[in-house]
Amino acid sequence: MTTPPSPHAPFRLIRGTALSLAVTGCLLLSGCSATGGSGSGTDGAGAASTGGLRIALVTHASKGDAFWLLVKKGAEAAAAKDGVDLTYTSDPDATGQAELVRNAIKDGVDGIALTLAKPAAMKGPIKEAKASDIPVVGLNSGIDSWQSEGVLEFFGQDESVAGRAIGQKLDALKAKHALCVIHERGNVALEARCAGVKKAFTGETDMLYVDGTDMDAVSAGVTDRLKQDPSIDEVVMLGADFALAAVKSVKAAGSRAKVATFDLNSALVKAVQNGDVQFAVDQQPYLQGYLAVNSLWLYKANGNISGGGVAPVLTGPAFVTKTNVGAVAKFAADGTR
Repeated sequence: MTTPPSPHAPFRLIRGTALSLAVTGCLLLSGCSATGGSGSGTDGAGAASTGGLRIALVTHASKGDAFWLLVKKGAEAAAAKDGVDLTYTSDPDATGQAELVRNAIKDGVDGIALTLAKPAAMKGPIKEAKASDIPVVGLNSGIDSWQSEGVLEFFGQDESVAGRAIGQKLDALKAKHALCVIHERGNVALEARCAGVKKAFTGETDMLYVDGTDMDAVSAGVTDRLKQDPSIDEVVMLGADFALAAVKSVKAAGSRAKVATFDLNSALVKAVQNGDVQFAVDQQPYLQGYLAVNSLWLYKANGNISGGGVAPVLTGPAFVTKTNVGAVAKFAADGTR
């Protein structure tokens, strides 16, 4: 792979006005009162003990990836509701992400939310955070490793389950030969998705690794494989932007293959509506960012641990097809799906 892009510049959100969505998130996570403007209970103790919390969200996002903009937007909403000072940083390189976590620890934040795309790289920083009495929650990637790495809670999708669900759907659609395209080698979530597809799909499944930091290279790689093997009748992509690139690849190759994908954004919703993309699996990234930040506030305010520390909080998978995409389109247009 080419050298990944440099980390995003830190994004800081200072506390803002409460959002109506926060009531739903609060009730979902802890059953707290819907009347607490800043999560305060009847005696105001929660507000007093959590005023001015500083939380760092550190992900493995690449610059400009629309999926992670949804995660960040959800985190922003929770921060605004809870009166949290939120800092967001990212680096697709595992070593770089680990350094960002260590920077947050040195900065003395009150809580850290992070992704575990490459769990081994996060082991040291998580241990250092715990030694500094900083709670850490996981989101998006690492559902099979969050507990062993010492993370307090996890919010995301079981990627193996989601992959198997796609494999079963391909069988129902009578597909025969799938190409599953992994855009980041070694990312545990992406590897689990394709492994799940292969396990459940009774047809043939091939894997293709491409450089997700170069969309032209993604398109060219898929185009070349489709030209080489005309029997491929389904292309499974692992992200919305990559699926849109694959639509172009199918046309460039003169292939009859259909495109299916994990994840969603507003452009992908339109592609499902017009039939360019057969279906998408939505893991609700906005919800992941929202719940991760809100969970740290709840933990500091009331000692709440979502899932009891033994079970993840699942945000997906949910299929979005041409028959139900209309129900999602409004939220996608608003930038929350």
